[in-house]
Amino acid sequence: MRKPLAVLLSLCLTPAWAGNYLVSTPHTSLMITADKDHAPLFQFYGAKVTNAQEVIDAGMALNRPSYPAFGLHTNGEKAIAMQQPDGNMTLDLVVDHVDETTDSEGRLLRVVMRDKIYPVEVTQVFKAYNQTDVISTWVEIKNNGRKAVRLLKYNSAFLSLPRGDNYMSHQHGAWAAENFVDEERVTNGEKVIANRNGLQNTHEDSPSLMISEDGALRETSGKVLGATLAWPGNYKLKVDAKNTSLSLIAGINEEETPYLLEGGQTFTTPELCMTYSDEGKGGVSRALHRWARQYKLHNGQTPRDILLNSWEGVYMNITEDKMKEMMKDWANIGGELFVMDDGWFGDKYPRNDDHQGLGDWTVNKKKLPNGINALVKEATVDGIKFGIWIEPEMTNTKSELFEKHPDWVLRGKGRELSTGRGGTQVVLDLTNPKVQDFVFHVVDDLMTENPDIAYIKWDCNAPLMDYGSPYLPADKQSQIYIDYQLGLIKTLKRIRAKYPKLVIQDCASGGGRINYGVLPYFDEFWGSDDTDAKMRLFIQWGELNYFPAIAMGSHVSAERNHQTHRVTPIKFRMDMAMTGRLGMELQPSQMSKEDLAFAKRGIAAYKQIRDVVQFGDIYRLHSPYDGDGVASWMYASEDKSHAALFAYNFDFMKNQKIPAVQLGGLDPNRNYRIKDLTPWNEKKPCRLDGKVISGKTLMEVGLNLRPLINACDASVALELTAE
Repeated sequence: MRKPLAVLLSLCLTPAWAGNYLVSTPHTSLMITADKDHAPLFQFYGAKVTNAQEVIDAGMALNRPSYPAFGLHTNGEKAIAMQQPDGNMTLDLVVDHVDETTDSEGRLLRVVMRDKIYPVEVTQVFKAYNQTDVISTWVEIKNNGRKAVRLLKYNSAFLSLPRGDNYMSHQHGAWAAENFVDEERVTNGEKVIANRNGLQNTHEDSPSLMISEDGALRETSGKVLGATLAWPGNYKLKVDAKNTSLSLIAGINEEETPYLLEGGQTFTTPELCMTYSDEGKGGVSRALHRWARQYKLHNGQTPRDILLNSWEGVYMNITEDKMKEMMKDWANIGGELFVMDDGWFGDKYPRNDDHQGLGDWTVNKKKLPNGINALVKEATVDGIKFGIWIEPEMTNTKSELFEKHPDWVLRGKGRELSTGRGGTQVVLDLTNPKVQDFVFHVVDDLMTENPDIAYIKWDCNAPLMDYGSPYLPADKQSQIYIDYQLGLIKTLKRIRAKYPKLVIQDCASGGGRINYGVLPYFDEFWGSDDTDAKMRLFIQWGELNYFPAIAMGSHVSAERNHQTHRVTPIKFRMDMAMTGRLGMELQPSQMSKEDLAFAKRGIAAYKQIRDVVQFGDIYRLHSPYDGDGVASWMYASEDKSHAALFAYNFDFMKNQKIPAVQLGGLDPNRNYRIKDLTPWNEKKPCRLDGKVISGKTLMEVGLNLRPLINACDASVALELTAE
């Protein structure tokens, strides 16, 4: 007889015996030893156990510090370092007590430590999220003294892992080429993944990784830890490998960022969110996706609309007539939402290019003589929703806002102001409550004047360039990297409190801010400013390692791509875009009749599989990184009744080797009817259309991709429905 969920949850954090604690999810466990007046120990993280003694008896307890402090026995990596008011830089943390608590999301183990001499309290928290296999960890550092202490290092986590034949997967790139995957053996020494951009922390590297225990990372098997840091600012992930030990130290990048903690204040680090799977990389991804939809993505259980964004269609050449034309064309092919991008605002400094106007969020009456509300009403008449672009964290030096409030901009005291995009873009100082209030009102004023706006694209097109705040006092200038992000999060919380149903996209020059530090306040992210379908195949493969498809904006762009100039057929572009939240990024009036007709069929097909793509479990079947010019992945519903399969041939060669793929996520005891979703000719679908094949055959024997993605078709999108 199955125990009620409430009973199971009550058992998750029960200590096996005094001083030893198990933090468990349905399939994983983490073990901590926390004896009073001793430093806590990290013992184990892996497959679920119910008896801590068995971990010890099996020799699997690691007996390593769970949060080592700098100052005494200074050798080796440390999790925390601080300087006391008297200059003392030693810290000696021991367990004071342990609390077991719950919140609305899960159960928490709180290991409360104290310094033996100074009035410092550090609480290490482990949280098991309900009905998921994700555990997160962070620390709360409290200064119980009267004078300020200076935090020099303040990591979120210090995890110990078994040292074996370890491999690591992480992601890197650049603007328009984000989230390419690197995998390598973990050799002795340190591997550091870090970011110091200040605002856009995922263009070049990502605060996420996977580490295997048992050899090269595999998709469907192997013991793998997956972790991602929920923080939108500078970060540092460090893998410290020695002959007999392996540690992962993760948190805010402390470089140039000492933090002054006043008496009575508490500093809380961001969560490191992690999962463990014995089903390889795929198991890690599926666990993170389910958790994200439930806990870390705003409205993660709500289907996303199919949208047309105006950017690559007209760029800043916005007029009322062009917007109305695009909306009508979009509605005619089955679109659901239209988004007007950059170029709609500016009075004294019209936004005709990127040199001016940011910060002046007033409608340009020459472009939109009847205002935004006229477009919202037109969208309603066309039967679609309306959205709009903003960049509220930025301004131009050529703007009314900058003329009025030059003190609202981050800048080094006495230094010439650095500028970014257009030679005039600068960053507003979100450490300042007045600036936070301004940013809130950018959204609030738009929504008050146009309450039927359904969607906002929130952009961020600059790094944090000048390290100086006119608002912060001299002794807290080193806190800008952190206090900016805290100000941003405070503002986003305020927006969400008032507008919980408004859909907001997280964009930062494309894929510069893809992290769980801000996604609780956004419904989706823009994965990259590169919309080329072949590039997106690699980019989105990487993004889907840690983020669910429902959060990933994926658009069909023009036949000749604007970034790479590659010419790609509409079918390949559509089949690629259907793997995320489908959209288009072009001018419909410039499409051929044939492509328009295909787009209409593709949009209708996506609506048939929207639920399984946006809410299903991902199964990656064949990697584009294997070097044979082929890629394939699929989504399957939790009840295994519905699936969508995508496959691509992106490097055509004569007599090319094209592998068969074994599907995942199906029921071997059920039969599945296959439908070709996007045939070139709707009267001539692929050879599999209408076939009924057992789940057992599809998963164990597989499908031959060669006739499906040959040089004529290039890609295929199939729907599988259980009978």
